[in-house]
Formats: sequence, C-alpha cells, structure tokens
Amino acid sequence: MTTLKEIADLAGVSRGTVDRVLNHRGSVNPKTAEKVMNIVHALDYQPNRAGTALAAQKKKYKIGVILFGRSNPFFDDVMCGVKAKADELKGYGITTITRRVDFDVTAQLAAIDELVAEGINGLVLAPYNDLALRGRINELSENSIPVVTINTDIEGSKRLTYVGSDYYQGGCIAAGLFALSAPETHALGIITGSDSVLCHTERIRGLQATLAHSYAQINIVGIAENHDDEIESYTVTKELLAAHPQTDALFFTAGGIYGGCKAVAELGLHPRIITFDEVPTTLELLKNGTILATISQQPYRQGYHALDILFEYLTSGIRPENELQYVAHSIVIRENLAEHMAVGNGMN
Repeated sequence: MTTLKEIADLAGVSRGTVDRVLNHRGSVNPKTAEKVMNIVHALDYQPNRAGTALAAQKKKYKIGVILFGRSNPFFDDVMCGVKAKADELKGYGITTITRRVDFDVTAQLAAIDELVAEGINGLVLAPYNDLALRGRINELSENSIPVVTINTDIEGSKRLTYVGSDYYQGGCIAAGLFALSAPETHALGIITGSDSVLCHTERIRGLQATLAHSYAQINIVGIAENHDDEIESYTVTKELLAAHPQTDALFFTAGGIYGGCKAVAELGLHPRIITFDEVPTTLELLKNGTILATISQQPYRQGYHALDILFEYLTSGIRPENELQYVAHSIVIRENLAEHMAVGNGMN
C-alpha cells in the first residue's frame, strides 16, 4: 500500500506538504501540488479510511445540494440517491443540506448564498445555464468551495466535475428511435423544459444534428417550452398541435410529460411520443401505449455518485479521473418495462 512518505520522497517534498496538498491546508506552490497529485494518481494512492473518518469528523464538513423542482418527480429520484449517500456520510461527521428550487437563476443564487452562510465546504448543483451562475460557481471555486454539477452542466465554469448523462447523445438516441419507429416522413413537435437549461438544449441539438445527417425525412415543425410544469405543458402542447395539425410525432426533452400527453388524448390524436426518464406517470403512459419509448438516465446513481465524488475530494484531495462522469442511457419500451423495473433503475 502506498504511503504518504513514499509520495513525499518521489515528489521531493515533506510529508507535511503532501498532507497539505491532499487536504487543501495552507499554501502550496501550484507546480508542486500538481506534481504531488500526478504521483498520487500514478500510484493509485488510497487514503487510510480510518484516518479519513477521523479527519472528517474533526473538520465537521458540510455539503450543500441544490436540485431543480420542488414537485419534479425526476429530481425526487435524484434526491433518493443523495439521501442514501448522505446517510452513509453521517458516520464521517458530514452534514448534507439540501434545497429544491424552480427554473430561476435568482432562486438558485439565493439558495447558494443561504448554503454559503451556513458554512458549506462543497456544493452539488443542478445549474441554471446563466452567466451570473457561472460566475458564482467560479467564485466558490476560488474560495475553496468545490462544485460538482449534476444532471445538467454549465458552460465555461470552474466546477470540479459533472455527473449525469451525455445529453447530446440522448438527443441522438431519440432521433434514431423516431426513425426506427416509422421510416416515412415525420412532422415532429418538440416540448422542452427551458432554453436556459443546458441538458434540454443539448438534447435538442443532438436530435437536430442526427436528423440533418441521417434522417432528413423527419422535419421539426415547432418547439415549445413548458418549464417542466404539467399545467403549462398541457397548454403549450395543445397550442403546438393546433398550430401544426400535421404533427405525427412528439419529443419531450424533460418534464411535463403527463400534462402534454393529456392534451394529446383530449384532441384524440396518436402521435409517436418519445420521452426521457421513468417517473411513475411516464411509466404508466408507456404501459398503456401512449408513449412509444422513454430514455432513462439513472437519477438515483447521479445523486449518489455526485455526493460520493465531492466527499472523496474534500477528505482526500482526489479528483475524479474524468471531468465528465457520464451515467449510461437505457431505452425502455413497453415490452421490457417489467424487466427494467426489476433491475431497479441502476440503484444498486
């Protein structure tokens, strides 16, 4: 097992310097810190768990978590993963403080300020894609409060890592499913959450790129935002279908699926519908044939893994090997629904 002394000898520094690098204590020359961390990764150094627990208990770390949607069932599943890991971390003396906010940059900034005032040492955040929020993340990083983004990322920020699906690839998968479902011409309507949430816009971008490259017979007739709200989704779906009566396919990039499908049913239409995620109402619509397929992105694992990464970084100084920590997509149709539910949506 690699020791701190071995790392120190190879780096030509003292064990105290290695300890400061790993635990972010005091000032260390950036080049020296980089050299130490390169050796740590090369030797696959694993800190003594008993020592880590003792150090964490002494420091009494606080980790903040900010997720979207007080009533968004997808983030309920993410929160289940967060809470499971948070329960494990209690044994290390770590407190986890959670917040749920709407799609609003002001609300997110206010929630961050509240958590900073409570003395958090790190933050897990599903970010609104906004310059002000990017600046706040960078400010937190510069003040030694690392940020792990979850489920959706933010461009150009100094966050530590991102945990979630490759949402551009998710859009590509959706395009392929539409093409497989019917090779003839499609008139496709898109119901999205918000053009200020990166995962929503990237799914559309992936879909558009794949259609342009491989499936020119599928034409996008309109795009409407529902802000993951069921009532708003009902309204905008009805409006899109009224404005484009030729629509024979619908792509829901995020939430609001139940409300949108209710509008479809009331109009007596039967478009091919592809969605994301596995909230109970979506699975019921999949089961009864309203939805053709839904694309899963392991919400429980996202919540659990994001908190785990931040814990490792705070207590051991170990960065994840990859900046982008992607969870796997899986395609759920009515015929594999029972099997998929038995597996437990990647919660193990």
